Amino acid sequence: MAMYPSLRNAIACFSLCMLALALSVTGRPTTFLEDFRVTWADTHIKQIDSGRATQLILDQNSGCGFASKRQYLFGRVTMKIKLVPGDSAGTVTAFYMNSNTDNIRDELDFEFLGNRTGQPYTVQTNIYAHGKGDREQRINLWFDPSADFHSYTILWNHHHIVFYVDDMPVRVYKNNEAKGIPFPKLQSMGVYSTLWEADNWATRGGLEKIDWSKAPFYAYYKDFDIEGCPVPGPANCASNPSNWWEGTAYQLLSPLQARKYKWVRMNHMIYDYCTDKSRNPVAPPECVAGI
Repeated sequence: MAMYPSLRNAIACFSLCMLALALSVTGRPTTFLEDFRVTWADTHIKQIDSGRATQLILDQNSGCGFASKRQYLFGRVTMKIKLVPGDSAGTVTAFYMNSNTDNIRDELDFEFLGNRTGQPYTVQTNIYAHGKGDREQRINLWFDPSADFHSYTILWNHHHIVFYVDDMPVRVYKNNEAKGIPFPKLQSMGVYSTLWEADNWATRGGLEKIDWSKAPFYAYYKDFDIEGCPVPGPANCASNPSNWWEGTAYQLLSPLQARKYKWVRMNHMIYDYCTDKSRNPVAPPECVAGI
């Protein structure tokens, strides 16, 4: 079929624009060497399996950490992690997003709290919005996260923030700005991970100390996936309602996801700041508004 030059040019222009948008949002596949940098103790971070995985090491000399080279405003970040095996009490493996600002910090935290052999691994999530944190929730995992890699995901859009363990939503923080509740949406955040010693609080509130005779401790990362609006980058990216993570399917949990979320909270949640009367005699406003 013949095509008028003007129509052909319009289609070509549209295709190029869509390609440019896709590249501005997703770019190429994420790799450790191209997209991350070591933030401390480069001797304790190693590339293994021909560069397909990254090993973090904790010993009596040091822990270690790495961070993305760029920051992002909205999107989804996923890492596959295999946590410290055996007696990992007192260790913390963290995967989080942080605005890297001193006074008005935004932060979205996954912290994996080590355990004594045979005890369940505890995952703590926390959210800082406009400088205010102290929103800890903890769940015990229903599998051994040191036996194999599992996916840990943070979805962040204008409607809510959702933390996932594999395909299970384990934490939801809704955008209730209309009710005067802060929601992180103005500051871009980098992606960080660390392995460190925190035996003053990590395991049973600090009762279980790290056993250095079991050191060194190892955690493993692979299959990094960052899909979001890079900063610096296109100025209108973060406000673009056409970004896939802003789509209708990502604005609320689906009925199946909602059932999974309820199952996690009913069967595996061991701490919720919303119900901690010693810390919050009056429930924080976001708890009343619904999270």
